[in-house]
Amino acid sequence: MMKKIQRFGGAMLAPALLFSFAGIVVGFSILFMNPDIMGGLANPNGLWFKMWNVIAEGAWAVFRQIPLLFVIGLPIGLAKSQSGRACLEALVTYVTFNYFLSAILTTWSSFFGVDMTQEVGGTSGLANIAGIKTLDTGMVGALIISGIVVYLHNRYFDKELPEVLGVFRGTSFIVILGFLVMLPVAFLFAFIWPHFQSVMLDMQKFFISSGVFGVWIYSFLEKILIPTGLHHFIYSPFAYDNAVVPGGMAAYWATHLGEFQTTEHTLKEMYPAGGFALSGMSKVFGSIGITLAFYKTAKPEKRKAVLGLMIPVAATAVFAGITEPLEFTFLFFAPILFVIHALLAATISTVAYAFGVVGDFGGGLINWFAINWLPLWKYHWPTYLTQIAIGIVFIFIWYFIFSFLIKKMDLKTPGREDESDEMKLYSKSDYKEKKSGKGNANADKAAHFLEYLGGKDNIVDVTNCATRLRLTVKDPDLVASDAVFRQVGAQGLVKNGGAIQIIVGLSVPSLRDEFEKLL
Repeated sequence: MMKKIQRFGGAMLAPALLFSFAGIVVGFSILFMNPDIMGGLANPNGLWFKMWNVIAEGAWAVFRQIPLLFVIGLPIGLAKSQSGRACLEALVTYVTFNYFLSAILTTWSSFFGVDMTQEVGGTSGLANIAGIKTLDTGMVGALIISGIVVYLHNRYFDKELPEVLGVFRGTSFIVILGFLVMLPVAFLFAFIWPHFQSVMLDMQKFFISSGVFGVWIYSFLEKILIPTGLHHFIYSPFAYDNAVVPGGMAAYWATHLGEFQTTEHTLKEMYPAGGFALSGMSKVFGSIGITLAFYKTAKPEKRKAVLGLMIPVAATAVFAGITEPLEFTFLFFAPILFVIHALLAATISTVAYAFGVVGDFGGGLINWFAINWLPLWKYHWPTYLTQIAIGIVFIFIWYFIFSFLIKKMDLKTPGREDESDEMKLYSKSDYKEKKSGKGNANADKAAHFLEYLGGKDNIVDVTNCATRLRLTVKDPDLVASDAVFRQVGAQGLVKNGGAIQIIVGLSVPSLRDEFEKLL
């Protein structure tokens, strides 16, 4: 069960990765359309404003179609074969489900207690999905329907039918099954979901009113669950669903950014839910402190090699907000540091929130500049200076605590391993080659991985998340050690029985393609 949950969580990351670029474009568009900043150039009747409005509309696509993105994205990670066809099946079935649901609620609205004459949005519980006025089931509904389709696809896609019914094989057969299944599922949603929406509204009030306590608990769970892959289930309802604000924090912040361009109220007054989007504080400032601690505590003769390892992964965390390459550098050699890291990550978010820092700070500096600092600095610069000051203080906290524990417990962090230890430090050129994901590098790496996993006969299935190749093997005893995988380019190995995770980095989608070719 845990393996299936981990695979499901990893699959959700595919559509989530699209929000970074879209958010940056939206942020710049709002910035360049603001007359307080651009002056007469931002006249709504001028060409400059109109062009940026067109660009912004294109970027809004990601935020306005979140359910569709998750419906299509889930089969990419979970379909065992023919993932492209599985995406088509999921889309058609999800649209069918919403047509069913809309018709049911329109026909029997009084029975189900849903007023379909209301406008979509707000507290109506309604949404417009693919042009269909229907119940707002959000990301959860999309994932449930897509999950059903993935199950049907994996089980029945290759089912043989009589020759006379041959035209209904494959994708057609899955869509037929989906059609039949969606009718009772739509009735079930019509009955249950309005009650669930009431619970979600109460949950929004609870989390927002929980203040710093809620922010700390949320931030700690989001970080500490990263090794299990279950952290997706913590932040996804907050970022992409209605846990604290309608439509999720990612879309809400972007779509209301213009309203925050005022000095009449503080950001915290206007957006109290923004304390749940501060995970980037630890990604930026924590990564710097950790890097300094590893460099300081490394053996003098290995400090250059440590910089070769740490600078690229720290830069990835600081600028892009991708922390797994950094965190997995020390997670399995010094797990106590990861626990401390999670505690500090929760604390820095909570302290920042207590001092009024809110916004969309879930990523790295690129995200911070594009959709926070640039469009809002003029109005809320004292808040952002406070944020930077808190961050600098925590850089030193991370540095001193990590340095103390590493020396006190003689932890084998990078640059401190014994001479006989097989742990490998990568140079910057090694790291760049590993990140390139081009040509024979990934093919060679995939071949090595397959060999050290016990060969293709030992592989049950393979998927990936943002940075990890996830596999299920028949015999875990055939899988080589962590050190062996590191020697051929992995950043680490996680074994939990037959569930295997190879930490690869951001090139993992390309490597998975090469791996599946070998299978």
